[in-house]
Amino acid sequence: MSHRSRLSTFVLDCEVDDLAPHVEFWSRAFGKPVAPVDQDGDGKYAELETSTDEPILLLQKVDHASRIHLDIETDDVDAEADRLEGLGARKVAFVKRWWVMEAPSGHRFCVVRQQRTPFGPHTNTWEDDTTDG
Repeated sequence: MSHRSRLSTFVLDCEVDDLAPHVEFWSRAFGKPVAPVDQDGDGKYAELETSTDEPILLLQKVDHASRIHLDIETDDVDAEADRLEGLGARKVAFVKRWWVMEAPSGHRFCVVRQQRTPFGPHTNTWEDDTTDG
């Protein structure tokens, strides 16, 4: 068996009370219109419009220091998280439908379900290790 993955999203984690003015700033800074202003209706997420060959730009209201993290999208979240763990990453937490991971360098990132279809030319295909250890 195999699974596929690719760089999906740059997530701008914003430790703020109101995400809206920060969405406006980044929209103007990148020259990208706001796609859904409030993705989930809870004021925590907003997306900027990008072309299908560009990573998604997502703003997220958070309770930790502001930073940028990235998401890797895949058609098999658990297989990709296991593959990355085999490379030295650490699983931090499973949240809703995705894994929060930490690279050996200490950077946090997420392994998420496929966000856009089709995967396109920048997709990696990985052979899953099905041998019993």
